[in-house]
Amino acid sequence: MAKIKNNIRVVELFAGVGGFRIGLEGASDAYETVWNNQWEPSTVHQDASLVYRARFGSKGHSNEDINTVATDNIPDHDLLVGGFPCQDYSVASTLSRSGGIEGKKGVLWWQIYRILSEKGEKRPNYVFFENVDRILGSPAKQRGRDFAIILASLADLGYTVEWRVINAADYGMPQRRRRTYIVGYREGSTVYDKIETLQNWVLFDGIMAKAFPFEVKEGTCSEFDIDGTIKEVSDNFNKNQKGNAASPFGDAGIMRKRHVYSVDTIAVYDGINMTLGNNLVDENFVPEEYFISNEDLDRWKYEKGAKKIERTSKDGFKYIFSEGGMSFPDDINKPSRTIITGEGGPSASRFKHVVLTPSGRYRRLIPIELERLNMFPDNHTFHPDVTDGRRAFLMGNALVCGIVEEVGKSLYRFIYDEEPVSTHPIEQQRDAQPKLQLNLFEDEQQILICNKPKKNYLLDYNKHLLIGFVKDDNRDYYLDGERIKKYYTGKTKSFPSTVALNKLYYFMPYIKGKGVRDLYIIKVARVGNKSEIYPESGDIEPRLVFEMEYLESLPEYVQINLNIFHTYRDTLLGRIFRNQ
Repeated sequence: MAKIKNNIRVVELFAGVGGFRIGLEGASDAYETVWNNQWEPSTVHQDASLVYRARFGSKGHSNEDINTVATDNIPDHDLLVGGFPCQDYSVASTLSRSGGIEGKKGVLWWQIYRILSEKGEKRPNYVFFENVDRILGSPAKQRGRDFAIILASLADLGYTVEWRVINAADYGMPQRRRRTYIVGYREGSTVYDKIETLQNWVLFDGIMAKAFPFEVKEGTCSEFDIDGTIKEVSDNFNKNQKGNAASPFGDAGIMRKRHVYSVDTIAVYDGINMTLGNNLVDENFVPEEYFISNEDLDRWKYEKGAKKIERTSKDGFKYIFSEGGMSFPDDINKPSRTIITGEGGPSASRFKHVVLTPSGRYRRLIPIELERLNMFPDNHTFHPDVTDGRRAFLMGNALVCGIVEEVGKSLYRFIYDEEPVSTHPIEQQRDAQPKLQLNLFEDEQQILICNKPKKNYLLDYNKHLLIGFVKDDNRDYYLDGERIKKYYTGKTKSFPSTVALNKLYYFMPYIKGKGVRDLYIIKVARVGNKSEIYPESGDIEPRLVFEMEYLESLPEYVQINLNIFHTYRDTLLGRIFRNQ
């Protein structure tokens, strides 16, 4: 196979079970993870590391405390990624005249800073981090201080940094998981040089704005400078806030040379969406231990219900503890609530998900469903040495792969000025690694195989549908059941000029001898060539490329006349679906 033209070498810190890697590989084949580190402190059994190595192999994998890993042992790379823990980032002291800084012991942000600093001129051009949304406002007595420390330390290393708080469900994904995503561009990098004004980058032109469009909440614009040394930022940022004031950092923003511009956002999205119910398996596949017995049901209802309880403090002061009720069972017609690390185990809990099955029984979620809610491949965390409870814990610590995928696509476009191509969709199962060790799971029961996730959408019969002929050598590709497809037309110069590309919305492949059955939505229409996914072909003739996602199928194949060059038909969706 020919060498990939573009290459982005990735180092993944705090890797978990590989959410960043899956998302980036789903964005483009150019992303190559050359080294990764996963270490769970205070535990002997390194479950996440076991899963990561089982899925991706041991090459480049480090299962050591990152505090003990020398920077020289980390390969040079183009992109540093990681979901670092939310902790107190206050600076304890200066280390030397060179201005080094020391955070509290075990605060992992300073390990990121150490690696970037010690890499010197070989530090990566790009960084991409994930954290909880509250990082923008912590700590309560000095709102925004922790985030200001992070921005200031990255600015001092030459990075312009943008961030965005994103609720995955606002963009069609199946979980209401609200997280802060941080992307940085080193001075002199391709993306850095494309930033003209901070405001336009955040609102219209930037990587985050292109990936996740939004409207600005009126009256939320904020601009200010982060002044002083890192120690001074730690001691003084927003120190004189009034009461429980809000953070000066908005949901979306950018920082260049310590100057900050930010706003609050309202998500804009009108595409396909997924719910909790879309990701549930048929109850016939669910092991009996996940069902809640009649004897335990009252306990679950109590934990989920509203309550007021009199408690006594250590000082003997009596007070009323109260909490509101939670939905019971969970609404399967909405995206799920945020998965937490305590999702596993049979004991009744306020925060665990419970669904009502068609048969009228209540049950907890099984690991494959938790994986789907984070948009991981089915059975990604399956491992003979990892319990179902720990699999749930791993998903509580994970991120939503779909967010990473969209940011990865957007970053690639800005770096290379072309559309990314991936042969590894995020839902594609990674085979057990290394592949030669064929007996890795041979002593285990068969891995659960069950119905696939679904998505919600409304068909618009008045939108344009393109039907395209499929050559015999591509026939199996359109029959393999995968959701994400690409259709390459004939040479661009021979594509019919009567087809208005800006009006195309749906696509149906025409299978010779069968007709049409499967319906796709066209997500991207662009110019490309077949060598993108078949480099051995050497076919670089410009062609139109439709990147598509499967929606549904007709009950059976329907014959239809291809009336443009015997290859295409441009019609309205109602022409096919209303007749059925």
